[in-house]
Amino acid sequence: MLAIPLYDDTPRLRVPVVTYGLIGACALVFLWQSGLSPEAGNAAALSFGMVPAVLFGHAELPRALQIVPAWATTITCMFLHESWLHLGGNMLYLWIFGKGVESALGAPRYIALYLLCGVIAALTQASVSPASTVPMIGASGAIAGVLGAYLVLYPRSNVVVFIWVIILVRLLTVPAVILLGIWFLLQLLSASAAAADEAGVAFWAHVGGFIAGMALVLVLRRRDVAMFQPRRTVSFQVGRPRDARTGFGRGSVPRAGRTMPRSRGPWG
Repeated sequence: MLAIPLYDDTPRLRVPVVTYGLIGACALVFLWQSGLSPEAGNAAALSFGMVPAVLFGHAELPRALQIVPAWATTITCMFLHESWLHLGGNMLYLWIFGKGVESALGAPRYIALYLLCGVIAALTQASVSPASTVPMIGASGAIAGVLGAYLVLYPRSNVVVFIWVIILVRLLTVPAVILLGIWFLLQLLSASAAAADEAGVAFWAHVGGFIAGMALVLVLRRRDVAMFQPRRTVSFQVGRPRDARTGFGRGSVPRAGRTMPRSRGPWG
């Protein structure tokens, strides 16, 4: 079975310039990576990726690869990706969930949340295996923070998911709390099962970034933005792919006004 999220039902208050800018920046960096030879690509990953052993002072890169300070790689690593599939998957999740979070926080607070979550995610992964010499690259830790923030803001929103089972193809509206809850549980289980110094997906970065996003959005959200916002469309609707052109899953979403629903208390 193949399941791919496509879009959600949260209203937009403004053009999500930061989300689009982050997607553009990651795409441009990957185009640069794609033009490098395999040797130069490996060197770039070591120079700009986060290497736990280097970050914690257990190892040192050759002088030619020491382009940025070790602490700065917790930021630069977010803009590198290993493949088009790696880039595409990350940017899809950022596009779907980032727009709603940016609308709720505003551009400056949103970029702060994104970068802080990315740094915390990198530190989480590094702390699990501080002697590892495998570079961590990718925006998934920062994007995990965006997912955590989205869950706090819009747990009852619906996400339209493309489902493909053998010859059956359908669209299904799934509550965000279920979709993101399953995603986080899978990351936690995968992190627990993976060897600490094993190369591959940085599952602990996902776990750390997600939790950081849930916590930071409580601090960074605007006071007039409620948490746990109400449901806007009907959950578990089933449609065909051609229905997406008619706004399937968006239902009777109210037009976004100048402000988000006002919070009457700490929980909205």
